[in-house]
Amino acid sequence: MNTSQAYYAVIAECRALFEKKMRDYGSAWRILRLPSMTDQIFIKANRIRSIQASGIQKVNEDIRGEFIAIVNYSIMALVQLELGDSDKADLSLEKALKYYDKYAKQAHDLMMNKNHDYGEAWRDMRQCSFVDIILQKILRIKQIEDNSGKTLVSEGIDASYYDMINYAVFALIKM
Repeated sequence: MNTSQAYYAVIAECRALFEKKMRDYGSAWRILRLPSMTDQIFIKANRIRSIQASGIQKVNEDIRGEFIAIVNYSIMALVQLELGDSDKADLSLEKALKYYDKYAKQAHDLMMNKNHDYGEAWRDMRQCSFVDIILQKILRIKQIEDNSGKTLVSEGIDASYYDMINYAVFALIKM
């Protein structure tokens, strides 16, 4: 399976869970402001790092599920960036899935371009590096959020969300 096929196989798994949760909860996630989305991703990545560091897992939820959550929360954050804050669950399943597909495709296209330039270097990376880079991206987002979204020379928040999607997908492919 080539990188693009493997990528879309992982995205299909992530999307299936997103769809099931949308059926269970609707778009309740729409009330989360962007910093709350960032914190949700932080919680997931920090849990993976904690388990990797200690070798001990006390909650019966696997690391694979945490990487899937990072993908899904990052896509939801991109939706929030586009639509803005909401005080209600205002997206239908169909509309939410259209947004999901849009951002998953954009993340895929970015990955393919970077993958070309970097020569699939991610294949030689360790799972702990994926987590560390995701945590670094989160800290960058938090700093940009603290600066009211303003940057001097850096990419915007959206670039970090796309990168987190891609690093989480790489981790899932390698699992």
